[in-house]
Order: sequence, then structure tokens, then C-alpha cells
Amino acid sequence: MELRIDALQLLSESNPNNKVVGVSRLCKAWCANLVQLNVKEEIAHSLPIPGRPRLPELVSPLAVARRKMNTVEGRAASIHALAHIEFNAINLALDVIWRFSGMPLNFYSDWLKVANEESLHFSLLNEHLISLGFNYGDFQAHNSLWEMAEKTKEDILARIALVPRTMEARGLDATPALRAKFVQAGDTKAADILDIILRDEIGHVLIGNRWYAWLCSLRNLDPITTYTKLANQYAAPVLRGPFNIEARLAAGFSQEEILSLSPK
Repeated sequence: MELRIDALQLLSESNPNNKVVGVSRLCKAWCANLVQLNVKEEIAHSLPIPGRPRLPELVSPLAVARRKMNTVEGRAASIHALAHIEFNAINLALDVIWRFSGMPLNFYSDWLKVANEESLHFSLLNEHLISLGFNYGDFQAHNSLWEMAEKTKEDILARIALVPRTMEARGLDATPALRAKFVQAGDTKAADILDIILRDEIGHVLIGNRWYAWLCSLRNLDPITTYTKLANQYAAPVLRGPFNIEARLAAGFSQEEILSLSPK
């Protein structure tokens, strides 16, 4: 077993259950020192990535239907949207592992941990979705997360700046309000799952912040001005408040960075 090659193979896996099980096995094998790691190799591939099932149908974010939370179908649609984000997040972590060579060992270990936790999140959400009478793929979804991954595939600094620290960090801000809606609708199971996700996502964004700072230091770049430049260069979404200040601070953002998020 070799970590980066195995990550690529799991990234190309289209069956969500097989992907989740495979990530768990790889993580356990890595923790047991049964997996090799070649950080220097540039890996070529002909595999289709990311692997994903035929459904859900991917549409523009504006075309994804919004449903009221006071119906089972409406709650299921929201849970489906979250499950799709987590499925994409598994793929994003696996992609970082195989794609970018030359990083320290801890970099790859960190993102394998992220992939494993995102797999747990997907499983929890998918199980709850099934308990409501639906399946992953029953609703439309959008592909914004992976589209940003495609844009930044040539530069690890841009990838770390604009995926974990931007796209995924938006979840830190959105989760409390969404959790409150589930509680109001009487879906405490979904609320409990969101508690787990928020706890883990703080750690994931912290990993992104740590490696972003490391890369900026390596390249003698100022983190805040560099972020602004990258966000403009790659047309990252403009972040709008309210921001979850407590979660962002716990995830490694400085007060100065948080203040810089708001449009002037």
C-alpha cells in the first residue's frame, strides 16, 4: 500500500459506500504503519476523477430547489445538501493527498484524517436521510466545491487558501443557524449530527490555516494580502456575514483576518 496512490484510487471510486469504507481502511492501515508514503513522486493518472455516482444530478447553485423545513421532504433536502458537501469534502481531501508532492509527511497525515472524518459525516447524514425515506441522489445538487478544486489544481497555495479556508470555512458560519432550524422543526437527530460536523470542521479549517501559513512563510508571502490576491485571481465567492467569530478563531483565523473578510 502507498498512501498517495491509494488516495487517488479512492478518489476515482464512484460508489459512495465503497469510498467511505475504503477511506476508513486506509486510515486504519496508515495508523498501524502498514502504508508507505512517497512524497517526491509526481503521479500521473488516467482515472476519472472525482469518482461519483450517476445521481445526484448536478445543476447551477441557483437552480437547486429550496424546500421548507417544516416538511419531511424539506428537511431531507437540506440533509441531502449537507451529505453532498461532505461527499465532495472526502474527494477534496483525497485529491490534496495524491496531487501535491513534496510536502512534509504530516501534511499527508493531516488530510487523511480529514478524509476519514468527512467520511463519517457523510455516513451519519446518509443514514439519517435514509431514515426519512430518501437516498443520496434523490435531490439535485451543485458542484461549486469541486469547481474551485479544478481551478486551483496547479497551485497548492491557491488550493489551501480557497478550498478549506474559504469554501469549507463558510460552513462554520452557516451551521449554527441551520442547526437552529432543525431544532425548531423537531429534528434533534440532524442537530446532533451538525454538532459533530461543526466540531470536526473547526479542526479541518485549522489544518488548512496551518498549512496556508506554512506555505506563505515558505514563499515569503504576507498571508492576508496574498489571500486577497488569490481570491480575486480565482474568482472565489465573496464571503458575507454574519461570521461565526468564535469558531473562526478556534479554527486559526486571526482577528485581523476576520476583519478583512468584510467588504469595505
